[in-house]
Order: sequence, then C-alpha cells, then structure tokens
Amino acid sequence: MASPLIVKVRRVRAHPDPLPLPRYETELAAGLDLRADIDGERVLRPMERMAVPTGLALTLPPGYEGQVRPRSGLALRHGVTLLNAPGTVDADYRGEVQVILVNLSGEPFTLRRGDRVAQLVVAPVTSVELREVEVLDETARGANGFGSTGR
Repeated sequence: MASPLIVKVRRVRAHPDPLPLPRYETELAAGLDLRADIDGERVLRPMERMAVPTGLALTLPPGYEGQVRPRSGLALRHGVTLLNAPGTVDADYRGEVQVILVNLSGEPFTLRRGDRVAQLVVAPVTSVELREVEVLDETARGANGFGSTGR
C-alpha cells in the first residue's frame, strides 16, 4: 500500500476540550468526518442555513482539493444536508473550513459541539487550459441536455 498523502492541519482557536482531528470511521471510508466546533448548542430551524465552523485550517498539497460532502445519515434521519455540495477547499486556502448546513425538514435540528456534520474527501485536481474554437466536435447526443437521455 502506498504512503498516505500528508495534509497539514491547524486548530484555529484554543478550547479546553479540543475535538478529535477528522478521521476515517471505517478502514475503506473515502471521507474524513468533520465536526462542529461550536460552544453549546445551536438550533437550525426548518429551511434555515448556517455556516458551521470546524475549527480547522488545512494545507492541501498542490494538485489536490478538499471536497466537503454531506453525511447521508443526517440527510436521511433529519433532512439536514449541505447547501453547496460538494463544497471545495482549494489548495491555496488557509482559512477555517466551514460547512454550510441547511435544514430541509419541517422540524428544528439541534446541533451540538462535536457533532459530525460533513465529510472531507481529498482528491486530485486536473488543471486544464481552455482553447476557444468556433465549432465543437459532433456527438450523437449533441446539445440535448436535461432529461434528454431518458429515465
């Protein structure tokens, strides 16, 4: 097995009871769980959105991004998901990673310190160079978009 990619992490504020660093919850998990770095509780009302701090800043290696993704259990059990999924943490960003939660259910959701709120998947990024052309290559699908491939 190859050596793991090293991602440096910094806690952005001191706390007497620091949260554990993100980790993989199972051996083959793709995402590291991000936790809510809040004091006490916060209530997310129906259809409300909230930027939830994780208390962490990252140094991702060049050529990689952090993809902030929803947790399926929160979505299924509570109707709470990410508003911009996946969110992107760029390799040159050094600020605190925050998670934009939204409550799509009809019930208030109580968020507590240390709750797992999202997953972070670190993935390679392909850089591209755009070249403007007058005509694009033809395909069988052509310009047919939304719903054009059937059910």
